[in-house]
Amino acid sequence: MGSAEEEDLPATDMPRVVGVLSALLERVTERNDAATGPGALEPASGSAFRAMTKPGISVRAYMARIARFAGCSPACFVVGYIYLDRLLRRRRALAVDSYSVHRLLITTVLSAVKFMDDICYNNAYFAKVGGISLPEMNYLEVDFLFGVGFDLNVSPETFGHYCAILQSEMLCLELEPESLLPPTAVAAAPGSRMHCCLSEDDGTSATTSSSNSTQQQQLAA
Repeated sequence: MGSAEEEDLPATDMPRVVGVLSALLERVTERNDAATGPGALEPASGSAFRAMTKPGISVRAYMARIARFAGCSPACFVVGYIYLDRLLRRRRALAVDSYSVHRLLITTVLSAVKFMDDICYNNAYFAKVGGISLPEMNYLEVDFLFGVGFDLNVSPETFGHYCAILQSEMLCLELEPESLLPPTAVAAAPGSRMHCCLSEDDGTSATTSSSNSTQQQQLAA
């Protein structure tokens, strides 16, 4: 799905929000994979967001590809993050793992671009960027819209709230790049899943440490 050139794309070539969000999603993906167990992780799900095989491109490289070719504003990635949160909270059985994260990303960013930007590429173009077919892209978009109940509006307060979450994540990456949460600290119970987002209903006065703790909230499979 991605080339070696895209894998080596420097961080300076993409918006900072893309790097921060990709780091957060990579961590959640790895931990959901580990929580499920090496022998149990399989695409046995009825969700359209679950691929049959793991894509051969990292989350970081995939997001860099989207940022490079989609031509959208950085705000679209924040809105896409909000949309992802809304979808996961309505579909508790859907987890962000190696089989679903790429399709979730391309779909939420596509929806955010259409809602936020005055000019955007069509679904056929996004399908090529995302490495899926046009029928798949169309179906994922419709499934997502029904999944969030067509709730696409984002208030300035909500947008600022999620920006604060990503800023906290960025500060943690800068201060503790190698020791945010060591693998040994993740002792999720069998069958449990890690959530990557903070609810829009949560207060905005939490400290940086409590915000990051909420981001790692566990969901029942």
